[in-house]
Amino acid sequence: MIKLAIIVPCYNEEEVLPDTSEQMIRLLNDFMDKNLISPESYILFVDDGSRDNTWLLIEQYYNNSKNIKGLKLSRNFGHQNALLAGMFNAGDADVLISIDADLQDDLLAMEEMLLKYKEGYEIVYGVRDDRSSDSYFKRSTAMGFYKLLSKMGVKSVYNHADYRLMSRRAMDTFKDFGEANLYLRGMIPLLGFKQTSVYYKRRKRYAGESKYPFSKMFSFAWNGITSLSIQPLHFVTFCGFVVFFLSIGLTIFALISYFMFKTAPGWASTVIPIYFLGGVQLLCIGLIGEYVAKIYKEVKHRPRFIIEEELK
Repeated sequence: MIKLAIIVPCYNEEEVLPDTSEQMIRLLNDFMDKNLISPESYILFVDDGSRDNTWLLIEQYYNNSKNIKGLKLSRNFGHQNALLAGMFNAGDADVLISIDADLQDDLLAMEEMLLKYKEGYEIVYGVRDDRSSDSYFKRSTAMGFYKLLSKMGVKSVYNHADYRLMSRRAMDTFKDFGEANLYLRGMIPLLGFKQTSVYYKRRKRYAGESKYPFSKMFSFAWNGITSLSIQPLHFVTFCGFVVFFLSIGLTIFALISYFMFKTAPGWASTVIPIYFLGGVQLLCIGLIGEYVAKIYKEVKHRPRFIIEEELK
């Protein structure tokens, strides 16, 4: 029988955690009654350096249920690293399902994921088929981001966040990915294996605050692009060629004007090329700097997470 581990990263989630744990325990018991999973299956809450009572609640749930485990990171390492910590520390499970603690993702989709796994799928993505709970701005920027990723050659699943099922084999293979700059939504599809999707309607957060304001969403999106695609560097090369040929054209135009017409030196003809070239150069240097910064982080080989305490 399948031993399931549900990985739940948490950061300042004391407002939603009581309801989340109750619903997930009820779901586990339902799966056990249907003989979908083994009685040893469990929920692994990962506290990503919360500043509220999240860890105290996790300890309380652990003491009250044999199907709940906990992992406390030494500080806030970020959602992707917290998720990775949970995935790497559930090595005794046959199947992993990752889901956020805010209950916006439909828990009932897990049953369909498990059935897909029994059909032979190693990775099953939870995909939103309705984004009506999102604002127009968030919905349109998200779709634009997915399209941009696709154009840059990044394999990704439209409207998929981090709600997914992975088999033990897929997880063991993923451990060979040693990047410090994590964008799991783009890295998991690189594994290959047999993959599919299940669809669900995403709900609004009923309590607490979103941990992804616009600034974090932008940073997350930018990290996804620069971690998995070298197209921005190709853009730098393209800009260099464009400026080079424009410069040749302007030089030829200036020489023809000098020999054939009376020309007077002007402010615009001097300043505009300087501003144009300066802007292109700063843009290119900035893009290259982003990649150099990522290389800097990678070569240090610092741990992606540090575990302070473990309840198992």
